Amino acid sequence: QVQLVESGGGLAQPGGSLRLSCAASGSIFSINAMGWYRQAPARERELVARITSGDMTNYAESVKGRFTISRDNAKNTAYLQMNSLKPEDTAVYYCNFNVRTSISRIRADDYWGQGTQVTVSS
Repeated sequence: QVQLVESGGGLAQPGGSLRLSCAASGSIFSINAMGWYRQAPARERELVARITSGDMTNYAESVKGRFTISRDNAKNTAYLQMNSLKPEDTAVYYCNFNVRTSISRIRADDYWGQGTQVTVSS
């Protein structure tokens, strides 16, 4: 029904930057919140940043001031600009969209991307 495709992960040096993208396709009527999560080895998945349909944002304390989430509704895409990267930012990053798939379906469901690896190392 709905597919999320992430891109932009890779290797960065400490202090460097990366920009992640997540594009949704398929049966989409509207997208409510868009979020980015991450999961490091042997750790639980955690929320990194989230943006509502009204462009309200919230961030994990560990990334405030360094990461910026944004969205392009015309492209059904979310972005995560990551600056001043640290080794502890190393993780698999997943996007999550809350999607309403048709005008006749009031309920919105969560969809996940496949994950993209971000490695911060010198």
